Amino acid sequence: MNRPIVVITGPRRGAFGPRVLVAAAIRLYGGQPVQVRPGDAWEQLSYQAVVITGGHDIDPVLYAAEPEVHPKYDPERDALEAAVIDDALNRGLPLLGICRGAQLLNARLGGNLFQELKSHRKMTSNRWTVLPLKTLQVQEGSGLAEHLGTQRCRINSLHNQAIDRVGAGLQVVGRDLDGIVQAVEDPREDFLIGVQWHPEFLLFSTRQRRLFAELLRVARTRTVCQQD
Repeated sequence: MNRPIVVITGPRRGAFGPRVLVAAAIRLYGGQPVQVRPGDAWEQLSYQAVVITGGHDIDPVLYAAEPEVHPKYDPERDALEAAVIDDALNRGLPLLGICRGAQLLNARLGGNLFQELKSHRKMTSNRWTVLPLKTLQVQEGSGLAEHLGTQRCRINSLHNQAIDRVGAGLQVVGRDLDGIVQAVEDPREDFLIGVQWHPEFLLFSTRQRRLFAELLRVARTRTVCQQD
């Protein structure tokens, strides 16, 4: 059985829960998860897909902006994940960016971020929660709509920044009720998606698991083609 290797990025320390849950989803759909942290020799790995996990806000220097807020940054992680994203983009690998992963993907493609969201919210709460208490509105006809099997569902929210100007090639395919970007994708690629929520905390939902299932399906297809 073809078991694609999927790189899962994260910080040098911490974020145990999200990384374990992403790895569990990868295994569930027949992949081999490999955790990669700052300092690891990831360039020596042979892998077929990437998941960039959530965490601290990315440094605004990465999208040529002055800091408007002063959260905790992780430049070591920023550098690692920027390099992994660039490699995946150059090789056309399937990639899922989760929360800060979606934000960093957008930045690598020339987009920028809202550095705070409280002032942009009118209809939605600024409260962080792993529970699916917020409404996602999905663009009709998008790849995301196909993967989720719906144009409207409930998601969680663990972020205080979000995509503003969209990076080159990306399209907004999901928003919340305040119009804040919740998902982007590149329709030219087989699977290049960034989601602002955390699907790994919603694995009880068939819809959310489909994101990981599709990532593995594309990775498996690419691997077979390379072997032929």
